[in-house]
Amino acid sequence: MTARFLDELELCEADDNVDDGKWRLGKPLSYSSKVARRVITVPAGFETDLASVPRLPVVYWLCGGRANKPAVVHDFLYTKGILPRDVADAVFLEAMQAVGVPFIYRRLMWAGVRLGGASHYVKR
Repeated sequence: MTARFLDELELCEADDNVDDGKWRLGKPLSYSSKVARRVITVPAGFETDLASVPRLPVVYWLCGGRANKPAVVHDFLYTKGILPRDVADAVFLEAMQAVGVPFIYRRLMWAGVRLGGASHYVKR
């Protein structure tokens, strides 16, 4: 199994009247993960805030917008709790590599979710 995205990302604003950083998937997004040993499919209509990068100028300049597809899959995994948190974070790291995010940026973003993501993870 090769780690790769099987679909293109199609997003629209979740609410056209509110600029809250929320986006909605226009069609399903599937990712084939070696780490999780499965295909993860995020359904159309799923709402995401993409990569929750702090809006501090330097941090956002370094990491913002670099990993939208991986961020959607990661948000879905955190929301549904279908994988343990550490595996969901490993899938995020793997998916960032699959889309070509440079090593230093993917490590920074992975470290961010490991340090700050616990309160957002839904346990099942």
